[in-house]
Amino acid sequence: MELGIFGKRVLVTGGTRGLGKTVVLALAKGGARVVTCHHSAGAAADDLSRELKELGDQHHVVRADVTAEDDVQRLAGVCKEAFGGLDVVINNVGVVGEAPVGELSAEEWSRVLDTNLTAHFLVTQASLPLLAEGGSVINIGASAALRGRAATAHYTASKAALIGLTKSLAKELGPRGIRINTIAPGVIDKGGDLGPPPQMRERLAKMTALGRLGTTDDVAGAVLFFAGDLSRYITGTTLNVDGGI
Repeated sequence: MELGIFGKRVLVTGGTRGLGKTVVLALAKGGARVVTCHHSAGAAADDLSRELKELGDQHHVVRADVTAEDDVQRLAGVCKEAFGGLDVVINNVGVVGEAPVGELSAEEWSRVLDTNLTAHFLVTQASLPLLAEGGSVINIGASAALRGRAATAHYTASKAALIGLTKSLAKELGPRGIRINTIAPGVIDKGGDLGPPPQMRERLAKMTALGRLGTTDDVAGAVLFFAGDLSRYITGTTLNVDGGI
């Protein structure tokens, strides 16, 4: 059996660093055509554009703020112009936040909810006219949503709400043959400043059944599964990729 991603037309949000970059490159190497976006210009976007260029001319890196409706509509327009439609949407963009609830400002609450939840809604909504029958929407959540974590009420709430959004949209979009699922990573060592501090890595690794932190490749494998044809009868699910934490 093959994953069935060759030739797929894919949109990946937040695709220039960490997990997003790993997913974008895995899709491109597997023969998919990819549009991805980033919030700010910089070396990360330039590096990804260069790497994708080496894999072909059919990939596009676009600057867009997916919390802004106008930018999301423009991003959908790029997908339509480049591919004529979409087969897969991967809502990967996200931010973290930490503050005791008594010190959590309304601005910080909105920042995290807008990025981790509202952006997923906006991108999915804008993509609906482009999604082919049998299409797949993949939301990147967090296993913390199922456990809770102190001093991260806004972050945990955003990821828990994403599970509810996924389940509702699975019911609504199912008649069109569109699947929607959530992947819930645990603690992922994304390398550099994107992973947990060195002093925490050993302690967190010991909390998992497998005795190690996850990698972006571990999560990307689950993304490719949902993006391809092997998952064609799976929708409305949450898949934990957390090493049994």
